[in-house]
Amino acid sequence: MTRRGFLLFAGLALAWGIPYLFIKIAVGELEPAMVVLARSGLAAILLLPLAFFRREVMVVVRRWKPMLAYTIVEIVLPWYFLSSAEQNLPSSTAGLLLAAVPLAGVAVAFIMGRPAQLTGVNWLGIVVGMLGVAALVGLDVGGSDLPSVLEMSVVVVGYALGPAILSRWIPDLPGVGVVAVSLAATAVIYIPVVVLTQTWPTAWPSTEVVVSIVVLAVICSALAFLLMVGLIAEIGPVKATTITYVNPAVAILAGVLVLGERVTIWTILGFALVLSGSWLVTRRTRVTVVSPVPSRRVRNR
Repeated sequence: MTRRGFLLFAGLALAWGIPYLFIKIAVGELEPAMVVLARSGLAAILLLPLAFFRREVMVVVRRWKPMLAYTIVEIVLPWYFLSSAEQNLPSSTAGLLLAAVPLAGVAVAFIMGRPAQLTGVNWLGIVVGMLGVAALVGLDVGGSDLPSVLEMSVVVVGYALGPAILSRWIPDLPGVGVVAVSLAATAVIYIPVVVLTQTWPTAWPSTEVVVSIVVLAVICSALAFLLMVGLIAEIGPVKATTITYVNPAVAILAGVLVLGERVTIWTILGFALVLSGSWLVTRRTRVTVVSPVPSRRVRNR
């Protein structure tokens, strides 16, 4: 890997590893719907001018049906349930559970009629990954937090289903346009949700929360996408997917160092098993399961 590639990889690992920390801070004062609205709205304001300049907005809007489906399963639902789950779960646990997305990708591919050609190693990865999730849910997460774990399962499925929709129905759409339009659509959807449920803040949030929202929008959404575009151009789409295995480690370190979250032996065991399983299950099948669009698309976080 070149020096530029390493810097892009490190930057993206940080940008996609810290959202869970800042979501945890934000939901301390804001309702989940408001967090999603603020994050998506600010990120859309930053990316839409670039998308318009590149003339990518209208070509994306013309394919509004699959784009709407993608937006709902990739951002609208996952971002809400992730924020809601983090009202109870440690940020590090939330980040680690999302390492199971490649495992869910196998099931999504099967359901959509595009089953991966799984080898014995891949099946071993599924078993190992599920054992890791079981260790986290059954031994590291308290029973009172199981509803939050169910919310995280929605996030995992959404993050696995979104790329599958893109790769099957709209693989030719430009990446900046897809992300900008999906973020803008998410903000538009959540405006009436926040108004009707009266979940807007009654007082100006603290500095920590405001900074968290800005970081989530600017670094974890807008900047992260641009870093991913550069990373794919530098090292290719397949190697770029290895970022999936680094983000949980960043999430755990951020939660421990900043929020003082505890790390148990089950956290370490679950971490090792989930990442090992995800790595094994994507061997020789990464393009089918993980990487939907070869050069211009990236998952929102």
